[in-house]
Amino acid sequence: MCNKTKFISPVFLHADSHYQLKPHLLHPILNRSSSKFIKTHQQKSSLYQFHPKTNNHGGAYKMASAAIFSSLRRSRSPSLDAFLAPVHLENDVVGLLKTLTTIASDLISSFSDKTPSFQRKNSRSLLRKIDLFVVLLDSVRNSGEWWAHLPSTAVLCFKELYLLLYRSKILLDYCTHSSKLWLLIQNPSISGHFHDLNQEISTLLDVLPMNELNSLINTDVREQIDLLQKQSVRDKLFIDKHDESLRLKFFNLLNEIGNGQIPNFDELYQFFVTELGIVDSRACRVEIEFLEEQIVNHETDLEPCASILGGFIAMIRYCRFLLFGFEEDEVEIAMGKRFKRGKKRGLICKEIANTFITIPKDFCCPISLDLMMDPVIISTGQTFDRVSISRWIEEGHSSCPKTGQVLVHKKLVPNRALRNLIIQWCMAHKIPYTPPENLELKSESFPAAPASRAAVEANKATVGLLIQQLENGSDCGKAIAAREIRFLAKTGRENRGFIAESGVFPHLKVLLSSQSAIAQENAVTAILNLSIYDKNKTRIMEEDGCLRTIVSVLKSGHTVESRENAAATLFSLSAVHDYKKQIADEEGALATLACLLRDGTPRGKKDAVTALFNLSTHTANCVKMIELGVVKALIEALESENVAEEAAGALALIVRQPIGAEAVGSEEKAVVGLIGMMRCGTPRGKENAVAALLELCRRGGADITERVLKAPALAGLIQSLLFTGTKRARRKAASLARVYQRCRYDSFHLNGLRLGLGYGFAGNSTAGNLESGFPAETVSMSMSVSVS
Repeated sequence: MCNKTKFISPVFLHADSHYQLKPHLLHPILNRSSSKFIKTHQQKSSLYQFHPKTNNHGGAYKMASAAIFSSLRRSRSPSLDAFLAPVHLENDVVGLLKTLTTIASDLISSFSDKTPSFQRKNSRSLLRKIDLFVVLLDSVRNSGEWWAHLPSTAVLCFKELYLLLYRSKILLDYCTHSSKLWLLIQNPSISGHFHDLNQEISTLLDVLPMNELNSLINTDVREQIDLLQKQSVRDKLFIDKHDESLRLKFFNLLNEIGNGQIPNFDELYQFFVTELGIVDSRACRVEIEFLEEQIVNHETDLEPCASILGGFIAMIRYCRFLLFGFEEDEVEIAMGKRFKRGKKRGLICKEIANTFITIPKDFCCPISLDLMMDPVIISTGQTFDRVSISRWIEEGHSSCPKTGQVLVHKKLVPNRALRNLIIQWCMAHKIPYTPPENLELKSESFPAAPASRAAVEANKATVGLLIQQLENGSDCGKAIAAREIRFLAKTGRENRGFIAESGVFPHLKVLLSSQSAIAQENAVTAILNLSIYDKNKTRIMEEDGCLRTIVSVLKSGHTVESRENAAATLFSLSAVHDYKKQIADEEGALATLACLLRDGTPRGKKDAVTALFNLSTHTANCVKMIELGVVKALIEALESENVAEEAAGALALIVRQPIGAEAVGSEEKAVVGLIGMMRCGTPRGKENAVAALLELCRRGGADITERVLKAPALAGLIQSLLFTGTKRARRKAASLARVYQRCRYDSFHLNGLRLGLGYGFAGNSTAGNLESGFPAETVSMSMSVSVS
């Protein structure tokens, strides 16, 4: 008899089953003590009291203690009522055994014909044991009025079996839906989880009072259970030697690449195609996508670390193009299939309507109420279709549309598990399901991890293949190569550096004029991502005709995304002061940015206003910005909450010149819009608005000054800024108050508060260096280039 009394903590499957497990987080769920239960009735009754308020195990049974599943995809703690528990079976023994039989039978039928890429022997062994439990349960249920003779200890063991079956389902599900390479990398860890379940089965069988069940089961069943018990006691941790040798070979290949020794074609073909069965480019994409999702979903608690996984991803990407080239399925995606999404989506919805099938509520987006094609999870843990929630966020919303909670961040995490369930449901009901064609672009959300040496070397080798394709490939192949350059340039300074050094800009420049919408979009976005590295800004600007072609895309790009990313590229390039005038002088640049600011999407307006803000910091651009309607567009933008702060900042710079102050002051909406910003804007928006009004008074002449000072509620707004504004806003407000005082030739009182010289003011008495640019303190802005 064992002296240990630890009971196996119950764990239940999450109700919506939308989450995936991290292998190292399987330990709290699957790693259980193999200690035996104490078998005396007295000890059992004291150990297994199911009283939620007094016993932790009982409370856990009614509400799962391991609240880990929901948190696997969420950064916040889950609510306890999100878990399933057999509360309705607490005193229903008949229902409990019926449920156990159903669950165990479903496990057998679901996984018997699904052989995972690895862990085959462990999976088959676990299923055989579950099959014997089905035989035992059927024998007990077929024994007549068995519920009247079922020992209480047996009931307790069957309740524990309920939990064990669910843990088995979780592990088998994980092995079935994980990618080949991920299972290979995690081979020892997952083998340990199977061993832990075997130990639990041994513990359960040791506790199960078989002697008391003799009257309920036949001899054959008793013999099978006894044999299973003996086998479970002898079971040891099993790690398949062949699988482990492949895992070590995988790591050795990574080490070779890290040492600068790129494996040849035959060696990589033997490993990936012959031994692993990764036989085409599509299979490579699946592997890359899955590994990237592990990095996104697990973040800091990943094993192996993100940098090592990044090396594996880089290796697979290289193999994808080396072994399989640019296949037809990718060509179809690259050459415009993506732009049929709206039409295809409508056809799918019509197909569902024609079949009179009700879509499960969990499969519908809470915003559009349509079947989700690309479900993603936001920071509050809610799931939406990517298209719908992206539009919601781009419209300027900062809260969850379902719960109203503030979004901690705006990262969208793919809900792969739910997408798989939707695909299975569509297949079961013979409904055509075509995932959005940009699913292979999941690397858009792939976080930048410190690049390992192996990742850098593999990416360099991949870039070499892509440059060859850009030089000599077909139009379709060039489009795909540009897309890969775009993604590689998203992460890492090293990537951006060696991609540019490889001579990619002449090829991307040519693609900017491509008739292919997807080729053009990928080319301009690749240039945007590469331009983040400061040295590349010079390479782009010195490439003959590149700036002109970027502006051409801005004016007449095939897609909205192309035009928006062209604007963002101009913003990035204009960070270098010497290029600001060159960009503004390019024909069509300023006028098109102004048009995008007026009529673009929320994201387009943001790209346009940030570019115009940068360009406005060069004084030589002021006249052109007035002539080409930029100033009017900026004034109109004061009414748009999404871009008002940046627009006010740009106007504050423009009015520092007399001609700029005259142009702004002549617009009726200018003073009204700036006053409105002082009243309702963000702290920085108020700061920029009061700075612009101050400069209007200083440089706009008597008429404009009078209009500003006669604005309704100006005194109250100045007073509010003096007490609640930022440090810079208070200085500007104090200076504007003194202007008011000088113009009225009397003391300026604000609710009895007299403004004296105690309000110091720095930086407003001079105009700065108006020949080249404005001092950095002139306006307050917080902007960064966002890679795409």
